[in-house]
Amino acid sequence: MSDNHKVTVPDQKLTTKRGQDAWVKKAVAKGMDEAAALDLVARMASQPKPEVKQKKPTTARIIREPIPPSEGDFFFPDVSLEPPKQVGPRSPKGERGLMPVHHPNRDFFLCDMFDYAIKDDGVSMEAPIFSLSTKPDKEIWHWESKDGSRAITVTPSVLGRATQFDKDLLIYVVSQMTEALNRDRLDAQSRTVRFRVYDYLVSTNKPTGGKEYGRLQDALERLRGTSIKTNIMTGGQRVKEGFGILDSWTIIEKSPDDESMIAVEVGLSKWLFNAVQANEVLTINSNYFRLRKPLERRLYELARKHCGDKARFVIGVELLKDKCGSKSDLKEFRRVLRELIDADTLPDYRMSLDTKKSQVLFYTRDQKKLALSMAKKPAP
Repeated sequence: MSDNHKVTVPDQKLTTKRGQDAWVKKAVAKGMDEAAALDLVARMASQPKPEVKQKKPTTARIIREPIPPSEGDFFFPDVSLEPPKQVGPRSPKGERGLMPVHHPNRDFFLCDMFDYAIKDDGVSMEAPIFSLSTKPDKEIWHWESKDGSRAITVTPSVLGRATQFDKDLLIYVVSQMTEALNRDRLDAQSRTVRFRVYDYLVSTNKPTGGKEYGRLQDALERLRGTSIKTNIMTGGQRVKEGFGILDSWTIIEKSPDDESMIAVEVGLSKWLFNAVQANEVLTINSNYFRLRKPLERRLYELARKHCGDKARFVIGVELLKDKCGSKSDLKEFRRVLRELIDADTLPDYRMSLDTKKSQVLFYTRDQKKLALSMAKKPAP
């Protein structure tokens, strides 16, 4: 550049070595010769600085340095690499430009996630808590593991034991809460959960007609009325007293037209809540909600629980019946099992029945994974 080039008033930043170096670096990056940039910044820094009348800063006011000058085709609004100076203490109302957080700690968890994986708690995937019957099941149900280390007693209310379809509500809440915990949301540490009924129905592949709102209310009654007593720990803790699957439920918003539920609040039991907080959950296929029969859903849970990352899982028919919580005799259970094997509807897995050994083989639909597994060890 020529010496008669117009020189603008220098910024106070150019009076410091750091500011000058930053300006030269920017100029060179834009294509200016380094020697010319050094000469120019030296002349700019030597120019007298005009007097600027400044207002007296108020408390917690942010003062930023003036924008540096332009020179030819080079203009660098971000020439300063120093952070803005602050005068006085930070305002208690929050960051500049942002409104304060009025309710940092809600006393309930709000199910408002739209992008999340479907999760099921590991304990109820293992123990048959929920009834497979589509009619009111009013019998006390007791289950004990084969080694006798885990046991659970389920006592229904007058409306019957909570069903496998009622569990959809818990899966929905557990999925939402797990995702919120992964995102470090503070409200996910509350046992009180609120959700919109429409969102729940859509997420669990249910119709959104009026009948479904009535069915949800029945499910809430059964979940609240079903009492559990168990020695199975969740989150490393054992809940010694009897408890309901849900502690409570409340309709917090109704439609002005027909009084149907719009939003609901539920209180999770400590037992289930501890399992979620300890991440004792497994991701399940969203097509789980498309399975029509309770036994299909229960078989999928067991396949997901016991196969895990493995390609195959073998279990005796009698033990499988016990883990499913089926009350039918062994002959009837085998018959229904064959029907489901022929239907081949389970997501991610297939089943095969060995009548001679009286065993059921669950195996992955992933052909590559299955082939690698069979190459490693012979078929059972």
